[in-house]
Amino acid sequence: MMARLLRWLRPVPVPAPVTVPVSAVSPRDCGLTDAVLDGWFQGDTGELLKGFAITAEDTLLDVGCGEGVATLFAVRQGASVIFTDSEHDKVRDLASQVNAQTQAPSLGLVSNSLPLPLADGCASKVVCMEVLEHVDTPEQFMAELVRMGRPGAQYLLSVPAPVGEHLQQGIAPAGYFQSPNHVQIFSHERFAALVEDAGLVIEHRQATGFFWVMGMIFFWASERAAGRDLGGAVRDRIQPPYPPLMESWARTWQDLLAQPDGLAIKQLLDRFMPKSQVIIARKPATSQERS
Repeated sequence: MMARLLRWLRPVPVPAPVTVPVSAVSPRDCGLTDAVLDGWFQGDTGELLKGFAITAEDTLLDVGCGEGVATLFAVRQGASVIFTDSEHDKVRDLASQVNAQTQAPSLGLVSNSLPLPLADGCASKVVCMEVLEHVDTPEQFMAELVRMGRPGAQYLLSVPAPVGEHLQQGIAPAGYFQSPNHVQIFSHERFAALVEDAGLVIEHRQATGFFWVMGMIFFWASERAAGRDLGGAVRDRIQPPYPPLMESWARTWQDLLAQPDGLAIKQLLDRFMPKSQVIIARKPATSQERS
């Protein structure tokens, strides 16, 4: 059955041959390799994700910036950046890194409120990844994101995929699905409707991250076995030293990707059980595009 599916599936072309480093055995390093294979972090083309290019002419707004991977990528492209998060420490630490790497305009804000304290049309690129599932009123939040984009602005949005969320509901602690963590689960259809009803035009969709669905399951299992409190754990909090079970999974995934059919198998599993669903969309530039 797998052989038949692999004949049907053609790997998505990547910008250049990607080899998996022998040393990439930590979950973070292996997860980064996996993301690059999905089209993320294409430094040669300036694409945060394939189809979402950032240039020095852009102002990028990163809402729910977390550790700042999108903001720092934009900084390396010479863009101006605005980044917001509800956690003061994350904004402070990211501001320090941004200021050390660029002289372009930047602004960091601590905020989890509506409306966000930013002007209409302040950004040409808007990123909001793994945030909407935390929001009680996602429709209002999306309206804010649209307000802050210029006409023609491009949006990169992601939320957890429902299959991975439903699987984790039987394994993760109850608090993982309570405020301030995941209070929304978006079906494929609901996520698209949320974006389109806010007035954006969808340009691209993809599913990604089977590696992290399994990685999180192994994390929960390891924490339970160690008798540690699981309350409030999110992926940003998974730091070295990693549980041996997660390291073993990273080595297994690395070995799979190194196989001749590794990329095709990865893409099949990403479609079957993705961690995230991603949408690239655009704000219409004219009233005719909106109609």
